[in-house]
Amino acid sequence: QVQLVESGGGLVQPGGSLTLSCAASGSIFAINMMGWYRQAPGLGRELVATITNGGIINYGDSAKGRFIISRNAAKDTLSLQMNSLKPEDTAVYYCNAIEFNLSTMSRVDYWGEGILVTVSS
Repeated sequence: QVQLVESGGGLVQPGGSLTLSCAASGSIFAINMMGWYRQAPGLGRELVATITNGGIINYGDSAKGRFIISRNAAKDTLSLQMNSLKPEDTAVYYCNAIEFNLSTMSRVDYWGEGILVTVSS
């Protein structure tokens, strides 16, 4: 089991920056990939960014060029640096961790409870 706890959300003005953090605990050795997703009011959950154990990064279209995902060496903290924030970035941001089982070709997803980011003047 993996537990994920997000922090760093809040209110920020358009054009501002904010950094989210996700602390992972439990069986973190089993995690193969971590990422951030978000869900705006009335919309579905969308990809923000992911990073594999090998450091391969993938950004969703809304994050490209503005957000930076990173993971510390101990692999127990995931960060998302968000720059040039826009009102449409307002959403609940969720931390995600994936455990792949290659022998059974299955995956287990772990999710944090989410943290609200509001971009408004």
